[in-house]
Amino acid sequence: MRDDEQRGSHTPTRPTVVVAAATTPIERRLITEWLHSDRVPAEHRTAARPEALDLDSQIFTTELLSRTDDPLVLPVRVVWLPAERDGARRARFSDVLALTNPRNPNRLIQKWLVGKGADRYRIVVAQPAPLSELRGDFAAEYGSDAVEAGNLARYIMRRAVVALERAERAVIGDRYKVPRLVAEQIMDSSAFRQRLDALAAELRVSRSDVDARARSALRELVAVQSRLVTDLFTQAMRPLHTSAWTVHADESGLRSLRGLNRTRPLVFLPSHRSYADALVLGDILAANEFPRNHLMGGANLTFWPIGPMARRTGTVFIRRSFGDDAVYKAALEEYFAFLLAKRFNLEWYFEGGRTRTGKLRPPRYGLLNYVANAVRADRVDDAMLVPVSITYEALAEVAGVAAEQTGSAKKPEGLTWLFRYMRSQQRSAGHVYVRFGEPISMRSRLAAGGDPDVAGDLPADETERSDRRRRALQKVAFEVAVGINCTTPVTVNSLVTLALLGVRDRSLTLDEVRAVIAPVRDYLDRRRIPHGELRMLDMEGGLATVLAALTDGGVVTTYAGGDEPVYSIHRDQHLVAAFYRNSGVHWFVNRSILELAVLYAHDSPGEGDPVRVAWEEAKRLRDLLKFEFFFPDRDTFEAQMREELELLVPEWGDALPTKEKALTGLVETGFFMSHRTLRSFLDAQLVVAERLAKRDPSVDIVQESFLDECAAVGRQMLLQGRLHGSESVSSELFATALDLARNRGLLERDDSVAEKRRIFAAQLLAVGERIALAESLDVSNRKANR
Repeated sequence: MRDDEQRGSHTPTRPTVVVAAATTPIERRLITEWLHSDRVPAEHRTAARPEALDLDSQIFTTELLSRTDDPLVLPVRVVWLPAERDGARRARFSDVLALTNPRNPNRLIQKWLVGKGADRYRIVVAQPAPLSELRGDFAAEYGSDAVEAGNLARYIMRRAVVALERAERAVIGDRYKVPRLVAEQIMDSSAFRQRLDALAAELRVSRSDVDARARSALRELVAVQSRLVTDLFTQAMRPLHTSAWTVHADESGLRSLRGLNRTRPLVFLPSHRSYADALVLGDILAANEFPRNHLMGGANLTFWPIGPMARRTGTVFIRRSFGDDAVYKAALEEYFAFLLAKRFNLEWYFEGGRTRTGKLRPPRYGLLNYVANAVRADRVDDAMLVPVSITYEALAEVAGVAAEQTGSAKKPEGLTWLFRYMRSQQRSAGHVYVRFGEPISMRSRLAAGGDPDVAGDLPADETERSDRRRRALQKVAFEVAVGINCTTPVTVNSLVTLALLGVRDRSLTLDEVRAVIAPVRDYLDRRRIPHGELRMLDMEGGLATVLAALTDGGVVTTYAGGDEPVYSIHRDQHLVAAFYRNSGVHWFVNRSILELAVLYAHDSPGEGDPVRVAWEEAKRLRDLLKFEFFFPDRDTFEAQMREELELLVPEWGDALPTKEKALTGLVETGFFMSHRTLRSFLDAQLVVAERLAKRDPSVDIVQESFLDECAAVGRQMLLQGRLHGSESVSSELFATALDLARNRGLLERDDSVAEKRRIFAAQLLAVGERIALAESLDVSNRKANR
């Protein structure tokens, strides 16, 4: 029952009281037989045979707590095991159909199992503790005024249950680590009681009313995990990803995380591309004996049967909005602190929803702030944030996501949706890659980011304190996003769609697609960028197989009626293709900015030192794209751009190359990237900029109607040939462009805004012309045009 298993050993001569967590006569008999056998561990044997008490009996409360000889309290339990099948002991649906739970069999089944032998049950013994130690720990945790028989008995019972859970995991594995009596422990916590006292005074309501609201919030929040349901849920949902993808997990990353998890709670923060993300990651972690994560889920998945089953497998359904409900917020924050302090792992998708474009969305800070608060308040020594990249070669659900960007309503989740989704998962979709970034210490990053509570530098002004905390948390979230991007591999579909989206209104032969891809693969190798199963492109017929799969999925159209097949993006599938391209597009952003900066310097002879001109233009482009991609601070960004330059002109040394050398280096690489990677984002910005330039600055912008206007005019500009491809006509891209305009002060209502809007639109037109120039210089494009 010791919380710290490293405390000194007890004296063997101390009297021992066995606390038996038994619920049936058979379990009591098995424990009694065990006590009278030589199977009792030597360190717990005494001259007098141990006395046994039922954990949940009245005798336990009165007899144990009235003792003055300070006995050693030793919790014992019978653990029932499922039959071993394929090397694993897990419950099956066949067990349920037989009306039994193999982890908690009824009396008749228990009797039958005991008669068969000892294979289906174990006696587990928890770490013991002297009664005096338990009294002292209780007083230290809850205060000396709380020491009374009823409170102390509940505390000892909870400690016994938790200690038995720990001992049981040595038999059944860490994947079944589940919290017990959570709401009771939180409500009995002195810190939480004090917070509820303060809330009652602040809200001017009775203490009993606040207490009732807190209990209600905890009942709503706390995931009551069931090992049986966990087994069944895994068995039911696993085919949803195993039939669709071949899973590739980062084994070295998993080994490192297992070691780290022995001393620190882990907060898994995955990218979010699919409904299957949680299933894929959960299956990998379970196979590697990680305890099941507490997954923070949205209310959209609470429908039967997913909601009830998910709650019993560790999913915590949090209200999408709880406004001014201070009691709910306090309960949620305390629940987070409790889970982290008990070293339970957490998981949520910090983008706030599935990506609509294939690349990372801006992070949401709400839940991350609860982890930060637990660290700030020293409720937990530290929490390790784990960036997780989950990248799919193909996804059946992308078509629906793409349709939402052109105005279609999102289909609500429910039984009909579930059956449709399950049916779509029966087709093979290639590979999925799960990779883990370098774990991030929340405490050290908050301190480095200037968080006053962690750095120990509290300002007198509360507003400044709040601002510094906010900025520090933003830096943490940014580092998580960078960690995800740094481990995201480039897939075969990402490369092929990159090639096909780079041309307009024409198809490419196999050799032409290969000509575009070849120099890009060389660039990936030189920069040691992670990638998926690209080796298949080197095999006979490998590229044709990839294009055939994309054709079968409706993304690519193939015409095979001539001398040789030709391929292009299927009509109305450009947003789907862009989704696949964008999963790896971040790897090419710096290269693309460098191309445009060099071209700007080459065409601006009268603006002074061309090197300085190029750097300044690179920074302007970075500022244009800062709402689309995650850029580091300016010094780090400049260092990264220098690395890109060194790839172009290896001999440049300490002196920057001339613009001529840099331009020659770009051409000699055999490819340009800016027209393939940045054009769709900058075209969307152009639509927004021109619509703003036509607006009266004194009239407020209503976002929803403005985005509808951008979509309509964007389609017109596409038909006129002013936009390169239909992947630019996206509500998601328009919304991000509007955020950029807002950040630049272009939505303010003053006399200077009209001119600023015109300048913004002119800047984007000029960048678009430079992208067209880059396209004309692209050697791989010229090969494809031959």
